[in-house]
Amino acid sequence: MLLLRNRAVSAVEEMDRDDCDPARLARTYAQFAVINRAVSGWRGIYRQRLRPLLSAESGTSLLDIGCGGGDVAVLLSRWAARDGLRLTVTAIDPDRRAAAFAARRRRRAGVTFRRQTGAELLHDGGHFDVVVSNHVLHHLRSDELAGFLAESAALSTGTVIHNDLRRSAAAYALFFAGALPFRGSYIRQDGLTSIRRSYTLAELRTAAPPGWTVQSRSPFRNLLIHEQGRGRSAGAGA
Repeated sequence: MLLLRNRAVSAVEEMDRDDCDPARLARTYAQFAVINRAVSGWRGIYRQRLRPLLSAESGTSLLDIGCGGGDVAVLLSRWAARDGLRLTVTAIDPDRRAAAFAARRRRRAGVTFRRQTGAELLHDGGHFDVVVSNHVLHHLRSDELAGFLAESAALSTGTVIHNDLRRSAAAYALFFAGALPFRGSYIRQDGLTSIRRSYTLAELRTAAPPGWTVQSRSPFRNLLIHEQGRGRSAGAGA
């Protein structure tokens, strides 16, 4: 499919426009909770990569960068609590509209939402055991990726996991059909744009700085991972 041959780096998602419809945007944030549970794979990431890092005796701090409506942060906190594990989650997003939506969520113990960038948090001396993001990488320009990764590695004392879409014709076709029920929001059109903007596995491996590893996950996911305990000098130079 010619449409997907190269990353559509100049394509803009409607919800990122300053003049997008606020009602449709709010419905988009609300529907993210359904979409992310269905296709983002965080349950498997939690079981395989995050849960082994957590403890019932000592607390673990986690930062969610670019949290959007905040549903992933809440899910991770809920799963940890059900497993009897101590996890505190800080979720940040610089977009005032995302921050406002997240602030309206029902309060959950152990989850804090802030309107803030990673750079601002790093400047304030913020450090976390684990740093994650969901669907952030494809939003970044090529010249922004290395800086974003360096910030997230500097904010973490342990593990960084960036979870994003993996571009393919199959992903595009399935989302084109599967997202039809999500009406009155930007889910379908922006989801298709997101797939067009996302990396293939080979592209992300080429773009990733030293100290980062790229893994493929089903369905149609890329994980970009940094372990502070492994290749620390390489990660510090990223």
